[in-house]
Amino acid sequence: MAALTEFDVVDLAQSLIDIDSTTPREGQVVRWLAAWLRGRGYNVEEQPVEGDRMNLIVTVGAEAARIVLSTHLDCVPPFFPSRLEGNLLYGRGACDAKGIAAAQIGALEQLRAAGETRVGALFVVGEERGSHGAHAANRTPRGSTYLVDGEPTDNRLGLATRGVYRVRLKASGRAAHSSHPEEGESAIEKLLDALVALRSIELPADPTLGRTNYTVAMLEGGVAPNVVPPHASAEVNFRIVGPSHDLRAVLQPLTTWVTIEDVVEVPPVRMATVPGFETAVFPFTTDIPFLDAWGDPLLFGPGSVLVAHTDDEHVRIDDLRAATDHYARIATALLNQVPDQS
Repeated sequence: MAALTEFDVVDLAQSLIDIDSTTPREGQVVRWLAAWLRGRGYNVEEQPVEGDRMNLIVTVGAEAARIVLSTHLDCVPPFFPSRLEGNLLYGRGACDAKGIAAAQIGALEQLRAAGETRVGALFVVGEERGSHGAHAANRTPRGSTYLVDGEPTDNRLGLATRGVYRVRLKASGRAAHSSHPEEGESAIEKLLDALVALRSIELPADPTLGRTNYTVAMLEGGVAPNVVPPHASAEVNFRIVGPSHDLRAVLQPLTTWVTIEDVVEVPPVRMATVPGFETAVFPFTTDIPFLDAWGDPLLFGPGSVLVAHTDDEHVRIDDLRAATDHYARIATALLNQVPDQS
C-alpha cells in the first residue's frame, strides 16, 4: 500500500459536518466515512441497524481492539453546514459529535503510526433519539476492555453522568358543560395539584452527582374551552442520581391526583479515569449505559454541551486538535493496564 499523506482533523470534521445526518438520516455520512477509512487502510465492518442506517466497527490490525474510541454520527435537527470563524468551527455536529469522531480518528492515526494495533473505533447511529445504534452494537461486542465514549466535556474526563427517568402523569376527570362546573370534575386541576405538590417533595441526592432535578416538559389536556376537562397529562423528565425505584417511591404521594406511567429510563453511570486529566461530573446522558458489553467506560471530548443542540453549535479548533493528542494519551494509558494476551 502506498504511503498515505497526513490529514487535517479540521478538514475531516468539516467533511462530516457538511453531510446532513440528522436522526434517522445517517446513511450517507456513514457510507462516506466507511469509504474514507478504507481508503486509509483501516478494517471497517458495516453493522446493519435499520434500513440504510448502520454502525461502523473499525480496527487497525487483524486482532480485535482492546481499546475502542466511540461516538455517534447522528445529530439533532436542524442541519446547518460548517464554517470557520477565527479559532471556531461552526456547524451541526461540530461538538456533538462529528468533531469528536474526527479527533478520535486522528488519535487512531497517531497510534497506528507508532505501531499500535490494539485500538479501534465504534461509530454508532441514533444516539440522539433512542440509541438504536448502541443497542445493536451491544448485541455483538468484540472483546474490548475499555470503551472511551466521546461527548462534549470540554476535554475533561467524566467521573459520572446522571441518568434519565421520564414519567407521564395522567389525571382523569368527568366532562360537563362549563356553565355548570360543579357537575364535572376537572382533570387539569388535578394535574396542577400534582405538579404543585411535586415542588415540595425532597428528591433523592448523591454525594457525587448532587440532587435529582426535573423539567415539566410537555402538557396536554381538555377537549374544548367550554367543557370541563375529562383528561390531562404531563411528561416530567427527571435527571436521576441513583436507582429509578428510589425516585418512584418518593413520588407516591402524587397518586392522590394522578397515575404515574414509566416512559424512559437511562441509569446514571460512573466511569473510569486515567491520571493527568481534569475530571468532572456531567448532568447529561450518553450511549454508555447501552454499551456495557464493550468494556469499562470512560467519557471525554472537546467542546461544550452548553452549545450542543443550539443554533450556535461550535468547537474551538485548538481544543479539537488537542483532543486528538488527548485520545491517543488516554488509549496509551489504558493499554498499559491491559493484561498481555499473548
